[in-house]
Amino acid sequence: MAHHNTVFHQMVKFIPRYRFNQAARKHGGDYRVRSFDCWSHFHCLLYAQLTRQVSLRDLEVALRSKFKRLYHLGISYICRSTLADANQRRSPRIFQEAFGILYQQCLAKAPHHKFSFKNPLYTLDSTTIGLCLSLFQWAKFRKRKGAVKIHTLLDHRGHIPCCVIITDGKTHDIVAARRTRLEPDSILIVDRAYIDFCWLYQLHLQEVWFVTRLKSSIKYRIVKRNKAQKAAGITSDHIIRIEGSKADCIPIDLRRVRYVDPKTKKAYVYLTNIFHLSAKEVADIYKERWQVELFFRWIKQHLKIKSFLGTSPNAVMNQIWVALCAYLLLAYLKFLSQSSFSMYVLKKRFEVNLLDRIPISQILLSQNCDNFAGIGKQQLCFAGFG
Repeated sequence: MAHHNTVFHQMVKFIPRYRFNQAARKHGGDYRVRSFDCWSHFHCLLYAQLTRQVSLRDLEVALRSKFKRLYHLGISYICRSTLADANQRRSPRIFQEAFGILYQQCLAKAPHHKFSFKNPLYTLDSTTIGLCLSLFQWAKFRKRKGAVKIHTLLDHRGHIPCCVIITDGKTHDIVAARRTRLEPDSILIVDRAYIDFCWLYQLHLQEVWFVTRLKSSIKYRIVKRNKAQKAAGITSDHIIRIEGSKADCIPIDLRRVRYVDPKTKKAYVYLTNIFHLSAKEVADIYKERWQVELFFRWIKQHLKIKSFLGTSPNAVMNQIWVALCAYLLLAYLKFLSQSSFSMYVLKKRFEVNLLDRIPISQILLSQNCDNFAGIGKQQLCFAGFG
């Protein structure tokens, strides 16, 4: 039987270490550090995410009990004070750049979104993580409550996050939205919280298409009535102009589409600057906004971003960035192997086999012996697995 290193070691080999070290040097992460460098720190936090360790004490005990299987990663004898100091001292920008590196890797292997058009499709939204204000005094949200917000731009090519901004809970969504940048000819989905006509007009000038929900309080004038696709649930398709105090903010024609869901009979009114697609496609595009809600629910349920290993801003943001790196690493392995398992099943299979010495292909592919019948060695050893 061939010797294999641990599954965890095989996973982190897909992270380009030289680029990670460049980020660490750029932000001074290893300045005057003798043993516990950024690479080892990243491994410890990634291990905590994949095995769902709930505290620094749990992480310390887990790492010490498996020390002989972690030496290949360069992890030496770790105590929780060392982890706590590193979490508080190291800049989260190091792990933020690691997130960017993994996103680019994922994008190269990610499947295309389900629509026939070639435009890149994104959804922008945020989720709030509540914190205890007495412990996280820097994260003020309300009078007696603390929180951080994770503003996420989700790429529908593989449903992976491509841009994340972490703020305190009081920061409005539109403030973070103005900091995002999209390539021309892409399509952005946002909900009604992002309706700021000055910002939407800037997107239009940048040749970015947008789809959102129209607020009932907004005044507009109908310029043209298009023929509605009533068989597809479209009850009206109008070209409009915004009127009132907001008219100067967006001096262009927009499109108003009213859609009635055939199952729930609920009506939705969409606002967009897309004229080259059908009204039904506009409605279907907005339905995809639900994917970002599924993403938020997944990371909250299966990664450690609701309880933290430290109380400082650096510790919280380091943990969130590594959690997002863990998600992208799982997604990358899924795309690379074309595994039929869901992200939940893959996460659970890696969690229970993380320090076993087996080929990573046994995690990514079905372990049913019948499924392996007739599969040759060349087919199994795809992309360096096996």
